[in-house]
Amino acid sequence: MKIRRGSPEDVPRALEIWRAAVDATHGFLTPEDRVEIDRMVAEQFLPQAELWLAGDDGGLVFGFLVMDGDEIDALFVDPAVHGQGHGTALIEHALTLSPRATVEASEQASNALPFYEARGFVRIGRSETDPQGRPYPLVRLRYAGGGSRGPGNGS
Repeated sequence: MKIRRGSPEDVPRALEIWRAAVDATHGFLTPEDRVEIDRMVAEQFLPQAELWLAGDDGGLVFGFLVMDGDEIDALFVDPAVHGQGHGTALIEHALTLSPRATVEASEQASNALPFYEARGFVRIGRSETDPQGRPYPLVRLRYAGGGSRGPGNGS
């Protein structure tokens, strides 16, 4: 598994991963919100983001990470390869960039909080809404050390 910096050519694959992961884990989104968020991610967020990609030696990409300073702004893995260590590899890379990284995870996505907490993140706050004021609670976490950061333990 390799982690590499993404380029503008990687945005379409990152968007495919984002869509597949959200469809698999964010069934709580209303159809209207799903369309609105998709548009924002496709047109504004991903084209401007500094992507880090998890892939294989042949160039296939399975997941991506976006950092904003100490914040893990996005971490998504293709659901077809959940549980194969790509998410853990991206977390490990994030921690090389920021050893005290923080992240906001959806409280309603059943996989998010267990994933981060198993890798040494602890809850430090909560909001009732997402950044756009939609009724999707977020839990704020900070890396505190510990956890199982080895390959095969990630999504």
